Amino acid sequence: MTTLKGAGSKGALPLSHPTEVDAKRRWLEEVYGPAITRRPERKRRFSTLSDELVEPLYTADDLAGFDPARDLGFPGEFPYTRGVQASMYRGRLWTMRQFAGFGSAEDSNERFHYLLSQGVSGLSVAFDMPTLMGRDSDDPLSRGEVGREGVAVDTLRDMEILFDRIPLDEVTTSMTINGPASIVWAMYLAAAERRGIPFARLGGTIQNDCLKEYIAQREWIVPVKPAMSLVVDTFRFGSREVPRWNTISVSGYHIREAGATALQELAFTLIDGLEYVKWGVEAGLDPSDFVPHLSFFFDVHNDFFEEIAKFRAARRIWAREIERRYHPTNERALLLRTHAQTAGVSLTAQQPYNNVVRVTLQALAAILGGTNSLHTNSLDETYALPTKEAVTLALRTQQVIAHESGVADTIDALAGSYYLEALTDRMEQGFARYLREVESMGGMVEAVERGYPQREIIEASFHFQQQVEEGEKKIVGINAYMTEEEPPIPTLAIDPQVERKQITRLQETRAARDHGRWEKSLERLREAAKRNDELMPAFLECARAMASVGEQVRVLKEVYGEYHDPGYF
Repeated sequence: MTTLKGAGSKGALPLSHPTEVDAKRRWLEEVYGPAITRRPERKRRFSTLSDELVEPLYTADDLAGFDPARDLGFPGEFPYTRGVQASMYRGRLWTMRQFAGFGSAEDSNERFHYLLSQGVSGLSVAFDMPTLMGRDSDDPLSRGEVGREGVAVDTLRDMEILFDRIPLDEVTTSMTINGPASIVWAMYLAAAERRGIPFARLGGTIQNDCLKEYIAQREWIVPVKPAMSLVVDTFRFGSREVPRWNTISVSGYHIREAGATALQELAFTLIDGLEYVKWGVEAGLDPSDFVPHLSFFFDVHNDFFEEIAKFRAARRIWAREIERRYHPTNERALLLRTHAQTAGVSLTAQQPYNNVVRVTLQALAAILGGTNSLHTNSLDETYALPTKEAVTLALRTQQVIAHESGVADTIDALAGSYYLEALTDRMEQGFARYLREVESMGGMVEAVERGYPQREIIEASFHFQQQVEEGEKKIVGINAYMTEEEPPIPTLAIDPQVERKQITRLQETRAARDHGRWEKSLERLREAAKRNDELMPAFLECARAMASVGEQVRVLKEVYGEYHDPGYF
């Protein structure tokens, strides 16, 4: 570009108006090129954590076809890129949750009360591996695992102790459980019922996402199609009987933790969500009734801008896809509401205090991305379940961001950033590619049965590991800035007597229950499953009769069969 006076002179006027493309090309050739000749770029390939190439500079030219009115809109309005609530955090901060559960129901109840006293605004329950797998604590395969990775829940008695003195009609509860989700939810509802709390006053979420189990986490109890029917059954019951409850949390978190890229997490999670909606509609449900009860759960990894873009793209894609497919009369069906958790897989046992920095950056990305709920991981979680001190620091991280950083004062503060908007568009385009692939197979259920998402994640995970081993991707304390000695950190120890006490309580419950009512409840469940009737009323009766998780799961396996891993991993 030439001017009437020398470049930079006061009053210089351009003789022409070059396009943004020309201006960027000129800058790259005349300014950037010589600069990197004098001081070469760091010897690396600049890419996001998901290995998407990053340009040195982004301009309006990188947003060809971008229409702010169409693609951004305003907060609380279609397509919700800028947030699902009009006032976002100016009206109410995100729900601050801390995933908690360990040892006995008494131990976890004590932790719940502590967290509530420290400012947690919602409870998130971690169950132990036997409960997640639908096994009772006295099952031989449960030996050594009871209360280790979460709280042990066998019967309604455990659920009542777990939530003792917790105001269930005031606090929302999220339960991370999938295969036996209906069974555990029924126990929660029965516990509230015994305290005289109507179902209509209960708020919370069950994860209940069977598809991601077959894709990534691998905690299943029955084959894919019967598991989908169980999920749809909760949609029907929840929208009718528990209107404040989210009957599924479609989970990208575990897909990402299995090694997926940010784009794969986004795409497979949203396609899973669309598959659940399709099954619900095919079962005769009105999307305007049940889709507003779907929520989502995303991982927040280390690539700051990529993660922010993921949340914004997810809201826009969901709104557009649901509107295009179903034209719901209830606007809430278009709203993608999401919980987020900082990336457990990003935490390192080496130099564990670095994890505080990682979690802070991840939490900030989730908030700038507009999450509705957030859990921050504790620095010690590569060693054990978090100590009280570590979980308090993780909670304080959210509180400092909320009250001291200023990021909650304005809505979607980074909107209009050339780089961020380009990343958001790229996410949407990548989703469209994956959607075409999955739909060409007949949908996500068929794709899962063919192993398609599983293989995609395996390949992405392997590629990232190669990049780490070759030093292309640096992880502080792992392949860069290592130290020879690690300072010891306090860790949470689980009482070795927990398992024995839990088994004793289960045996006492079995001995004390009404055996006639117990037998009838299991038979009712068996017949309802055989006839493809609604199952939630049967699960509720089983809970009231003190039937255990393992006993009910055995009935489901008798009717539906068991899932056997085809060996994609």
